[in-house]
This record gives sequence, structure tokens and C-alpha cells, in this order.
Amino acid sequence: MSSEILGRRMKLLFVTNVDWFFISHRLPVALAALKEGYEVHIATLLTGPIEELESYGLQVHPLSSQRNKFSLFSLAESFIEVFRLFMNVKPDIVHLVTIKPLLIGGIAANLAKVPGLVVAISGLGSMFISERSFVRLLKFFMLPLYRMALSHRNLKIIAQNEDDRKTMVHLSGQSPERFEILPGSGVDLNKYKFVPEPDGDQIVILAGRMLREKGVREFVEASKKLKPIFPGVRFVLVGSPDHANPSTYTDSQLNAWQKEGVVEWWGHIKDMHEVLSRTHLVVLPSYREGFPKVLIEAASCGRAVVTTDVPGCRDAIDPGVTGLLVPVRNVEALVEAIQKMLNDPKCRKEMGYAGRCRAETMFPVEKIIDSHLEIYRKLIDLSR
Repeated sequence: MSSEILGRRMKLLFVTNVDWFFISHRLPVALAALKEGYEVHIATLLTGPIEELESYGLQVHPLSSQRNKFSLFSLAESFIEVFRLFMNVKPDIVHLVTIKPLLIGGIAANLAKVPGLVVAISGLGSMFISERSFVRLLKFFMLPLYRMALSHRNLKIIAQNEDDRKTMVHLSGQSPERFEILPGSGVDLNKYKFVPEPDGDQIVILAGRMLREKGVREFVEASKKLKPIFPGVRFVLVGSPDHANPSTYTDSQLNAWQKEGVVEWWGHIKDMHEVLSRTHLVVLPSYREGFPKVLIEAASCGRAVVTTDVPGCRDAIDPGVTGLLVPVRNVEALVEAIQKMLNDPKCRKEMGYAGRCRAETMFPVEKIIDSHLEIYRKLIDLSR
């Protein structure tokens, strides 16, 4: 199927919450669509210069809504902004990424009569982790909004793991045939090459946004218990706070932990391959994920993993083969698993090699790109 109809290029519009997430997780798909002949638009909150996105050949539409505002008023403002954008651009396919764009964009796509809609679920967010009564009540009232947002007649919903797919089937009321599972954003195997473990002090990292839900505190507490046993091992946090997220740890808290001498905080590092090449073990004690990018990057580089037995994390590894699973929020189990990996470098290296083999089979970014392009083609065919 050509990306043209009657001589007109098909228009593909991504809507996502923030530019850096789009660049990290969806840019390869957008660039492949450009090569296919699509006219590609991106609507997002800009935190960096617009020129970076425009340099790729994308048509950029800055959104004014803030990620940390989730009131009915802010949703209404965002809805009006996105609806007007749909009416002006007249996209053939809208691709919504993350929860807030799903809610406002799904309803707007129906009203604007967008021909085809793709919804990507990159994890279900704190609403599906928190046990607070207020959050459970909010989730109950959000159910009708989810149903409205996911009622498009020409729709494909992309989940990243089976647990999220089941949850979204329930929330949306849509048939399972409307869903497809894709394992995350894939990884560039040419960039994230297998690298043997370096000599010298062992380095154990947690990489990601510095959020409570990523298990940052559990990692710090585990490091405190492990440091006396392994005084030469460096325990490192890699990533920056997300000040738009209410569960973020602040710079002052991260600096305080570093001053205690238990963990190092390296902050945000753009080249994760460089970080992983220096690393001996990757730890992610997250409370829930879609399909954590850092774990497939770690596997690609040949690094063993310790992570939690929760949706997304357990899907990203082969337990006992490429890494170890521990119960969520369980510091003692985390300590035991990390200690086991530090004490057995032969096992750790074998798991790292198995991770690379699994990455080559399951996670090439080219497979993820091809799956997206096929979804777009089918939706366009059905919209004719």
C-alpha cells in the first residue's frame, strides 16, 4: 500500500506528552514513516529547542498543556487545543502516546472524524500503582473517559505487555482483536553492541527518571546494606529528577544520598551505551512498567539484570537466564539478588551473553518499526 492516495501524501500525527520522551521512544518510527513517504507531524510539549525536531523533517506543533496538571479544567483546555489541531492538520492517522494524550486525543479524534487512530500504552502510570483511596476513586471516575477515548471505529491499541493488554481490554470495552503487543521501543543493536565487562571496580547502576515508582529508595537502602560487604563496589544512580512528576526525588535528596557515600549520582547521561559499557550489573526495582527501555538496552550490551516481578519488568527478561526477579518493594530480597550476582561473576557474564542473544531475536528496533508501519497501512486501508 502506498503512503499516497490520489497523489496526496498521507499525514501521520504523533501526540505525546513531552518532546524528550518522543525522541527517546518514538523518533525511529517517525523517521521510518518519513522514508515511507508520510508527511509526519508531532504535537508535544517542548522542553528543548524546536529546531531539533524540525531538523529531522518533522512538522512540529508545540502544545501548551503541562504534564503535571490533571484537573478536569486542564483536560478541557488540552482537549480544545488538540481538537483544533486535528481540524487544522486533518491527519489520516493519529498516533497517541501515553495516558493524557490517550484521554484527550482519543475523544478529539472521534469528534474530528480522524480516519485512523493508534493508541500506544507505555505503561499505565501511577494511577494503577497507588493504593490510596483517593486514587482508586479517581480511577473509578476515569473509566467512562477511557471508554470514550477508546471507542474509535478504526482503532489499534498497542500494549507493551500482556498485563497491560488485559487491563486495557477491561477499561476500553474493546475486543482483544483491536490490540497488539509490541515489546517496547526496540533497541538499535548496532549502537548498543555487546561489550565485555570492564576490569576494575564493579559498578551497579539504576538508570531512569529519579522517581519513587522506579524503586530509587529501595536501591539506595539496598546499597547501604551491601556497601560494608562490598566496599569496592560502586552503586550508581543514573538519571535526572522529573520535576513535572509529583513522585520525583529532588536534587537535594539525591545529593544528600551521594554525600552519605553510599551511592553516586551521575545525573542524566545521553549516551546510555557508554554508561552500560562501564557497568557490571543493571538494577531496576520498579513498581510497574510498560516495557523498560533500559533493560533491553542492558541486554543488548550483554549486562545481567536484577529487577522486580511486576508487569513490564518481568516481560523484559528471561528469569534465571538473563537476570533475576525479586518481589516489589522488598529491600532484603533485592540485597540478596544483587549480592548473588556480585559474588558470581561467571554466572553474571553468562546471563549477560544470554541477554544479548535474546535482544538479537526479540528487540531489534527494525522489527518494532516494521510493526508500526504495518499497523498504519492496515488502518489506512480500512479507512477507505
